[in-house]
Amino acid sequence: MFGFAPGVKEMQSEKSVMFFNAVVGNALSRRVLTSLNQQCKKCGENRLEVAMELYVGARQEACLKCKLAEKPLAATIALGAYAFGISEAKVRSTLSNPLWRRGLISVVKGIAAFGVRRPFVPGAPFLVVWDVTYGCNLRCKHCYASAGKPLENELTPAESLLLIDRLAAMGVIGLSFSGGEPLVRPDILELSKHAHDRGMYVSLATNGTLITPEKAKALKAAGVEYLQISVDGVDAATHDSFRGIPGCFGRTIEGIRNAVSENFFVNVSTAVTKKNYEQVPDIIDLCNELGVNWFMAYNFIPTGRGRDMVDLDLTPEMREGLLKMLYEKNKTSKCQVLTTAPQFARVALQQCSGSSIMVPTHFSNLTVEGKLLGLTEFIGGCGAGRFYMAVRADGRIDPCVFLPQTVGNVRNDDLSAIWLHDPLFAKLRDKDLLEDNCGHCDYRYHCGGCRARAYGYFNDPLAPDPGCIRNVDIFNEMVLRKNDREKQGGAP
Repeated sequence: MFGFAPGVKEMQSEKSVMFFNAVVGNALSRRVLTSLNQQCKKCGENRLEVAMELYVGARQEACLKCKLAEKPLAATIALGAYAFGISEAKVRSTLSNPLWRRGLISVVKGIAAFGVRRPFVPGAPFLVVWDVTYGCNLRCKHCYASAGKPLENELTPAESLLLIDRLAAMGVIGLSFSGGEPLVRPDILELSKHAHDRGMYVSLATNGTLITPEKAKALKAAGVEYLQISVDGVDAATHDSFRGIPGCFGRTIEGIRNAVSENFFVNVSTAVTKKNYEQVPDIIDLCNELGVNWFMAYNFIPTGRGRDMVDLDLTPEMREGLLKMLYEKNKTSKCQVLTTAPQFARVALQQCSGSSIMVPTHFSNLTVEGKLLGLTEFIGGCGAGRFYMAVRADGRIDPCVFLPQTVGNVRNDDLSAIWLHDPLFAKLRDKDLLEDNCGHCDYRYHCGGCRARAYGYFNDPLAPDPGCIRNVDIFNEMVLRKNDREKQGGAP
């Protein structure tokens, strides 16, 4: 199961998963949970949400049906806690946080809709990344959106507020505003506050150049809690060469300082290519000096303007070296070191020793041990169309901002129906459908390869990720074919 020789703890963990699946994931239990997932007219909320509030003591009064709903919900939570060796007191304490309650409700909805499966699919996206505008003050060479000017048909302020209401009602936990540069959108503060007031965790991905002290305070007041700021080099020469505007490095660093001063959760992200590969350790050191919380090494994806710089993508050998370095850097770095490369989970499992295992995900690096080891195959790997989805500036819905395969539009489609029933999303969630080495890899539930890279290189989201060391032959063949086409005067 784990891709290495199983010990006693790993076998106990597997038994825990099997027990939980047998008791909670069976057809009868799923029907009961499904019956609870409905709006209660008397209490004014989803019945599962009311039952969860009753369970943790956040609500005292409810209608009889919602009170009755608490019993099967409490039984499900108790069984999960027992199966994975967590005290119910710890569970109740954790669920005192409304965001954790929203997350667990989504898990319960996911069990009802999809069963207990590997990797796991929640009942609603944990995260929606929304490109609120394609206007931007920079001209980044690797921009997935080819941003610069706003689209003529971007969602209006009224449509945007309505979308936030729909996402909140759907049960989305986190909403991340991206672009383009979201700070050039005039109503970004209003949208942020509306999302915060609707109970979602609000984050914003920005180039950082517009985060003045005044803007940082305004974003904080609007409920933004997390800022992802892009840094593509440890010096101005490297960073500015990616960003297309001279002098932006200093403004970005100042923006980071302003964000840290306002106590945002700050994540510095770097799109790693051959051009800045050797600078990554120094960028992490810079992050520690600046006092940020996370460093995130982003996979290069050949989409948008990135299609014009494919030659700068890392080789599989370089990526493997990068991931091993990131794993080791995590041991000494004050800020947590993460990456969007799903192969990081495999590298961590291969590098780890002892009873505890650090398992990287897109959302955090989790340290697990004992019965919790069984959870690693449920949470890891590419989350496109599984843990998150993307909304474009004009309302198009894609599995990921780096995977431009549109499955609908928020202007006229049911968001929940797309999440539950879209055929592309279903394929992306089934790691046994992956082609070649990815589909047969022992780590496919932990990793599964980057589906956006597969699509970017092969026009097929189920194709192998050419950046993995296990697909080095595929990568080399791809390079040979590209060179042959160029010699013959064809397109790269």
